[in-house]
Parts: sequence; C-alpha cells; structure tokens
Amino acid sequence: MPAADFSHVNCWVFDLDNTLYPPEARLFDQIEVRMTRFVMQALGIAKAEADHLRRHYWARYGTTLAGLMTEHGVDPGPYLTEVHEISLDALRPDDALRAAIGALPGRRIVYTNACAPYAHRVIAARGLDGLFDAVYGVEHAEFRPKPERAAFETVLGRDGTDPARAAMFEDDARNLAEPHAMGMRTVHVAAEPDPAPHIHHHTRDLTAFLRRLT
Repeated sequence: MPAADFSHVNCWVFDLDNTLYPPEARLFDQIEVRMTRFVMQALGIAKAEADHLRRHYWARYGTTLAGLMTEHGVDPGPYLTEVHEISLDALRPDDALRAAIGALPGRRIVYTNACAPYAHRVIAARGLDGLFDAVYGVEHAEFRPKPERAAFETVLGRDGTDPARAAMFEDDARNLAEPHAMGMRTVHVAAEPDPAPHIHHHTRDLTAFLRRLT
C-alpha cells in the first residue's frame, strides 16, 4: 500500500506548475508566449528562431532561463518577472486538495523552477495559502534548475530537509531522477505513467493519492 511507503516521510515537497493545479488550466501557454517574446528581444532574433531556442534550452539545460544565462549571460531577474506576469483567471480554489495537503504529517514545502513571487500567486489562487512551511523558487537554488542535483541539494540544504525522509511530487518525470538518487520517495503527477525506474509512484489525481496516505 502507498501509505506504508511513506511512513518515514516528514517533509513533503511539491512542484508547482501542473502539479498543484491541473494542466488543463494551460498557464504554460501564456508563459511560453512571454518566454519567446523575451528571447526575441534579448537576442534580437525572429520569432521562429526564438521559439526554437526556448525549446532547445529547456531540453538541454532544464529551463530556458538556464540556457540564456549559460550561453548569453542574461540577467535572470527581468526574465523571471516578465515571463510570469500572466493571468491566473483559469485557476480556482480547491478545498479538497487543501484538506489533503493539510492532513499530511510533518513539513510541507513548494519547490519550483519558477520564481517564488509567482508561486505565491498561484498558491493563493488555488486556495492553498497558509498550508506550506516554505516556498522555494529557482532563485533559492542560485538559479540552477531542476533537474540538476545541485539545485535540489541547495534547496533542501537551505530548508534543512533530510532527503531520506522526504517525498517529491512532480509532473516532469526527468525532475524526479535526482530526488530518487538522493533517497527521496518520488511521485509522478501526470495523465500518463512513466516506466522510468526512478519513479516510485504515479497518480493522475494528486488529491486522491494524498488521501490514501493519511
């Protein structure tokens, strides 16, 4: 049973986008438009090339921002502000998810490749404010992105969390490889399961899964 697999866990680490809200909200559609526009303006290139680089840097470096910083020396501050100034009208409070997260014993944190101010906005829009002991953005990982091990080590070290007693909930399967290697329990939150050996559990319904743990 899943509950037995989590009996040792005293810190619950949640990704943000497409994990604490359903992918159907399509917030990333808005973010990607802003990313492409930023790349166009920062590098002085056409939309098609900017769109290609956005996807290429995400695949190679983990985030578009990491690629821009590594290859072009882009300042992360203006980028993070610009790409996350989106409408959250598609989000609704989720009382059932709030209750399920609130019932978890121990520490509860959010860790996202986005910036913390944006994360706080999303958390509030979902009616989850006040639930989490800490919210960490990419700035707290010294702008290193998931899936880099150094990013996880920096954030968990800052939080004082023992990976061997933590669980990670994440929609991007590649971002669970290092948590698994560090000893965390891993849960892939997505419509379709991924057979990768670094994934302990899969769920399409985060609320239902969390209820089974308590």
